[in-house]
Amino acid sequence: MTPEETLLLEQVTSAHRERSVDGQVKSHPAWHDLDRAGRLEAFEETLKLRKLEAALDERGLSTTVKALLARLERA
Repeated sequence: MTPEETLLLEQVTSAHRERSVDGQVKSHPAWHDLDRAGRLEAFEETLKLRKLEAALDERGLSTTVKALLARLERA
């Protein structure tokens, strides 16, 4: 994997996502720069990261689950 591909992978596996003005979650711009193999690798890496996050949380929640719960509570 090239340094550029590694950077793209790190960017797309983060839990942070921008939102549009109407609140819709946007895909990370780096996602579109990955090829099919890179996207599959990003998916697999994201699964690993979310499992680690959940293991470190006292309630067993990943950052993704926390973000979804926060949105539901505001609704």
